[in-house]
Amino acid sequence: MSNQIETIFLVQLENRDRQTVFWRAILAAPIVFFVATFAVDTWDSDWNTVTYGLFVLPVILALAFRGTYPSYLLAFNKSFFELLNRVWAYITLLNDLYPSIESSDSVKITYPEINEGKSLSRGLPLIKWAMAIPLAIVGFVYALYALLMLALAWFNILFSGNMPEVCADVLVRTSQYWNRIYGYAILLVTDEYPSFSL
Repeated sequence: MSNQIETIFLVQLENRDRQTVFWRAILAAPIVFFVATFAVDTWDSDWNTVTYGLFVLPVILALAFRGTYPSYLLAFNKSFFELLNRVWAYITLLNDLYPSIESSDSVKITYPEINEGKSLSRGLPLIKWAMAIPLAIVGFVYALYALLMLALAWFNILFSGNMPEVCADVLVRTSQYWNRIYGYAILLVTDEYPSFSL
């Protein structure tokens, strides 16, 4: 098993609902607002926008000073990160399932075994964010490519009711890439440096 976060998205290529695709941004607004309520000062601070309400600083402190990843923080971060990915799958047109605030089959995320944080470095969480900067730079290039594929997918679904497989593949792989970065630098569930490849 890989020592990275592994993400599986339910992708719907055919028989897409054209009306929900056309109004997707408006339909997603309530669930996006729900997610935003978890991040304190989301509109004022870039850091909170990046973490989306995930617990990061308490995890860094617990790992650095106690050598443990508190189980209640891990449970919350896992559940909330899956919610974020369900919302993301809906917004990026991967499927037509409205994101549930409870666990669902539209997104499955597998985490590496961390043995309550004992298998994680105590000092590395303090610098992982800096080490992830090159990954983020490459990720922004991938994100631009994915944005182009998203626009192509939107028009295809709107006019034909089907999503091109190549568009879905790029969107899924880009999302998986960013999830690996989050697993490394934000969720802090692995010390293994993610690959630069999609």
